[in-house]
Amino acid sequence: MNVEVTTQPDPSDIDEIRAGLRKHNSPFLGDVYHTDVACYLYDEHGKKLGGLVGEIWGHWLMVKFLWVDEHHLNKGLGRQLLNKAEEFARSKGCQSSFLDTFSFQAKPFYEKQGYSVQMTLNNFPIESRR
Repeated sequence: MNVEVTTQPDPSDIDEIRAGLRKHNSPFLGDVYHTDVACYLYDEHGKKLGGLVGEIWGHWLMVKFLWVDEHHLNKGLGRQLLNKAEEFARSKGCQSSFLDTFSFQAKPFYEKQGYSVQMTLNNFPIESRR
């Protein structure tokens, strides 16, 4: 046997690993609803001011990325995006949300939206907390 380590995995290799894991998980999670979800916010000229990318898996909304343009912070745009994603997720049967953030990112923002810390990883990746 040969074990290979790479810092530039081929997308087809990643897809193969993902497919193998899905096949293994299928008897346990095969009927669980899953879809990617994204919402974007544009100005009147069509310029993207922010967005949220995540997925719905079963009864959970999992927020992967939430970004607002630095020139439009503290104007309620992040709250709008999060609310819209949560509203859509509820329409698909979601009852809970999951997200993670670094200590230097948006922890206070999420707490204002009703989220609470469930776990902290210290010194991640080096001196921050996640």
